[in-house]
Amino acid sequence: MGIFLAAAFLFPVVAGILILALVKETGKRNRLFGTAVVLTDLLCLLAMRTEEAFAPVRLYSDAAMRFRMDDLGRLTLCIVMLMYTCVFFYAFRYMEHDKRSGQFYLWCLISFGALIAVCMSDNMVTLYFCFEMLTLTTFPMVLHERTKDAVAAGMKYLYYSMAGALMGLMCVFFLYHFAGGSTEFAYGGFLTREMIAGHEKLFYGMMLAGVIGFGTKAGLFPMHSWLPTAHPIAPAPASALLSSIVTKAGVIAVIRLVYYSAGPDLIRGTWMQYAWIILAMITIFMGSMMAFKEKVLKKRLAFSSVSQISYVLLSLSFLSEEGLRGGLLHFMSHAASKGCLFLAAGAVIHLLGYTKVTQLKGVGRKLPVVFVCFTLASLSLVGIPPMGGFLSKWTIAGATFESGMLPFSILAPVVLLVSALLTAGYLFTIVTDAFYPGLAEEQEHAQLDAADTVCEPKLMTVPMICLCAAALIAGIWGNAILSFFGF
Repeated sequence: MGIFLAAAFLFPVVAGILILALVKETGKRNRLFGTAVVLTDLLCLLAMRTEEAFAPVRLYSDAAMRFRMDDLGRLTLCIVMLMYTCVFFYAFRYMEHDKRSGQFYLWCLISFGALIAVCMSDNMVTLYFCFEMLTLTTFPMVLHERTKDAVAAGMKYLYYSMAGALMGLMCVFFLYHFAGGSTEFAYGGFLTREMIAGHEKLFYGMMLAGVIGFGTKAGLFPMHSWLPTAHPIAPAPASALLSSIVTKAGVIAVIRLVYYSAGPDLIRGTWMQYAWIILAMITIFMGSMMAFKEKVLKKRLAFSSVSQISYVLLSLSFLSEEGLRGGLLHFMSHAASKGCLFLAAGAVIHLLGYTKVTQLKGVGRKLPVVFVCFTLASLSLVGIPPMGGFLSKWTIAGATFESGMLPFSILAPVVLLVSALLTAGYLFTIVTDAFYPGLAEEQEHAQLDAADTVCEPKLMTVPMICLCAAALIAGIWGNAILSFFGF
């Protein structure tokens, strides 16, 4: 049965390469790419039923490449499947006139395989290897346009990601040095206080380096600046993947490092935990402020991701079961909401050519389905019930209060509230202008004839509707979903 684990992450890589190499006719090639995505989803579902581990390579005596499905892997893999499937079919319309669309689909499939492997990793060495593969396979998606700005953004993404991963590797090295035995993931960790006795300062320093390093992928301060540079340059489908789920690989790595390797009990109440909380709060506030000031639509959404993903990291930093639940709830709701927002932004760019917030007045009349989806995703991101963002933020706030860690148990909810108000400011102004543009724009749009209307392609709108539905489901049944997966 372990063969299903290998097939799930190797199939999209092999299929993508063969399709691009052997099939030249665009329509047939696209159909095969779509079929490959669906087959990958089916293989992932089979892999999730597999209980046994798969260890194809032993690197040295204490570490092997090892894959296994557990509750966290199954939950995150479901989210990965949803995002890649929705974005992939959306991309067929968005990239229809792109001469290098085949290359784009290839790297989407390969990165899909890399992220599946991240979800299936059963120790930090395997996760680190797959984490690096994810960086290398998403790098060409940022470079896709091949312009000077795209190359600069791609290189910045690569440099920051590699630097962060090296910090993470340094932490993993010391983690394995302290362990001296079994290093497979186990909830609660495999380290004990006796293992780090006499080396506590080194251990906490390395753990903070690991959180910052892997948190680089998630946009954690001070390693965040690649994100608002890379996302606006990449094609909209790539931006949706990067913001909604690729950045979550950093979150997965942090959870695995803290909750499944070192163990939260060793870190709780130390200076390392306090530093982590402070960095997460800084990132939340800073990202929200930068998004509020930004006038370029995709860049505003990118700064928003800097803020919103750190909600997850903040929740995790309180090192409690409720904090983990809050982080996972926001993991789900943010993936669906932000993916939808980037797809909506891409639809505006593709159909109308608008890139700035100031150009969106009255656009809700031309693209009603797109902006209804944009509105629902915005409600979730702000935290309005019954959308997913409300449940996740409520749970995160509850985790901070329950921690009793003054002053953080008071400061954290205040930061969350301020960020929510700023989020409403930079998203609801877009929604208001789109549907209620003002008298001058009302008169202008009243004079439009049927020739000026814009057709909203179903390949673009259906994925957005699916993601809105996912955000709603996360808000209504989020706790039931976590319980189903064992959290």
